[in-house]
Amino acid sequence: MKKHVETSLSHIAKFAPFAEQTGASHFPIYNTGTFDLKKQDGDKIYDYTRSDNPTREMLENLFTEVEGGAGCVCTHTGIASVALLFETTLKANSHILVEADCYGGTFRLLKIFKEKYNVTVHFADFLEFDQMEEILKNNPIDLVLCESPTNPGLKIIDLKKVGILAKQNNALFAVDNSLATFISQQPLKLGADFSLFSTTKYISGHGAVVAGAIVAKTPELAEQIHYYANAGGRSQNPMDVYLITLGIPTLKVRMLEHEKNSIVIAQYLEKQNYIKKVTHPSLKSHPQYDLANEQMKYIPGLFCVDFNSIELAEQFIENTKIFGEKCSFGSPDSRVEIPAKISHATFSKEELAAIGISDSTVRFSIGLENVEDLIKDIEQAIE
Repeated sequence: MKKHVETSLSHIAKFAPFAEQTGASHFPIYNTGTFDLKKQDGDKIYDYTRSDNPTREMLENLFTEVEGGAGCVCTHTGIASVALLFETTLKANSHILVEADCYGGTFRLLKIFKEKYNVTVHFADFLEFDQMEEILKNNPIDLVLCESPTNPGLKIIDLKKVGILAKQNNALFAVDNSLATFISQQPLKLGADFSLFSTTKYISGHGAVVAGAIVAKTPELAEQIHYYANAGGRSQNPMDVYLITLGIPTLKVRMLEHEKNSIVIAQYLEKQNYIKKVTHPSLKSHPQYDLANEQMKYIPGLFCVDFNSIELAEQFIENTKIFGEKCSFGSPDSRVEIPAKISHATFSKEELAAIGISDSTVRFSIGLENVEDLIKDIEQAIE
C-alpha cells in the first residue's frame, strides 16, 4: 500500500533489518566495527561498518523510499554528501554547471576541485534559462547542481525545467534539498538524478549532530554512490544515524511550525522602516511566489533581510537575546547571521553582490519559540 511521507516517518522501525522479528518501535544501534561472517546467513551479509551497517541501512532505506529513489548513502556530514556527489560524477577536466547562489561549503569545495583536478566550474543564474542553455550548448557539462530554495538568496528554481534542460544536454542533474527537505518536495520526481541534503538541519531538528545523505534515482547511480562512499570512507557512523532518527517522526509538524512562525516574523519586519527588503518565498513580494507554492508543500523557516545599513545589521546581531548568532538552520532555536561574515565568508564581496547579498544582509532561521517573544527581542535589539 502506497503511503504518504509522514506515515512512513512515523513508523521508521519498519525500515530496520530484523524489525519484524522483534516488533520494536525503534531500532537497535549496531555500534560495531566488524561482523562475524560465520554467524550470518541469508541474502544480506555484513562484514565491516564502513561498507554496510544495519543501523545505517535502515535510514538509507527510509530516505530512498521518501525521496522516490533507488538507493541512498548516509554521510558523516552534509558537505560530505556534496563531496560524494562530485567524486561519483566528476573526473579530471570535467565541467560542472552550478547555480551561482550556492551554499558556502559547496562553493569552497568547488574551488578545491578546480585547483586540484582542473574541473571547470560554470556559475549561472538558474532563473535565466537562456544563460544556462548557452553554457550547456557550448561546454561538455557532466553535472548540473542547484539548491531550491537557494541559500542565502532564497531563489526558487524551476526544477522540472532544469531537469529537462540537463537531460537534453546529456548532463546529470543534482539538487541540494537541505532547505525544503523531502517532506516538502522530492527532486527525483521533478527530474533530478540525485537528491542530497544535510540531515544536520531540519531532518534531525535538534542541532545535536552533523550528517548528510544522497539519494540516487536509478540502480546504476545508486551502485556508484555506494562504491565511492565505501572507497572514500564517506559513510555515517551508527550512533549519529540513531541521533538523526530521533527527530524524523516529527519533521512535518516542525516544518509547519517553522513556516508559520517565519511568516509572522517576515511580515512584521517587512513593515519596519529600518528594513530595505525582506526575501521570504511565502511573501507575495517574492518574485517566485507562485512557483514556491506550486513546487513545495511547506516553506522553510529561513529568510533574508536587508537592513538600511551595515551598522544597523551589526547592532541588531549584537543586541538580540533570544536569537543567537549561529551558522546553520533548522533547529528549535531561532538564530541570525550575516552570511558575508559566517556561512558565505568564502565568497568575495563581488561574488556576494552578484547573488544579491551585502554586508547589511542578515539571514534569519526561525525556530519553534513563541513569536511574541521573538518580536519583542527584535524590538529591544533595534532600539
